[in-house]
Amino acid sequence: MKVLTRSEEILLLAIWHLGENAYGVTIREKVKEMADMSIAFGALYVQLDILVKKGYAKKFLGEPTPERGGKRKKYYTLTENGKLSLQTARDLNSSIWEGIPDVAFKQTEQ
Repeated sequence: MKVLTRSEEILLLAIWHLGENAYGVTIREKVKEMADMSIAFGALYVQLDILVKKGYAKKFLGEPTPERGGKRKKYYTLTENGKLSLQTARDLNSSIWEGIPDVAFKQTEQ
C-alpha cells in the first residue's frame, strides 16, 4: 500500500473526525483546528478531488438548501481503502518513533 503524504493524512483524519458533517467548510475548519494549517478553498477542493481519484474518499452531493441559494454541499466520506491507508500511516508513525522517549525533546535548563 502506498504511504500517505502528511497532507493526505490530515485531510482524511479531518473527514473521519467530522463523520456525516464532512464538507468543504467544516473540513477546512477541522484542519485548522487539528494541524494549525490554513488551506485556501480552491486548494482544498483540488486535494479532496485527488483523494477521491486515489480511492481514499468518496464525494456525494447533499440536498439543496435555501441558505446556499439552492446549491448543494459536496460531502466526503472515507472509503475502506482510505481507512486502511490511515491505519497503515498510524502503524508506520508508531514504528518509526518507537524507542524515542518524550523526554528527548524536552528542553533542559541551562
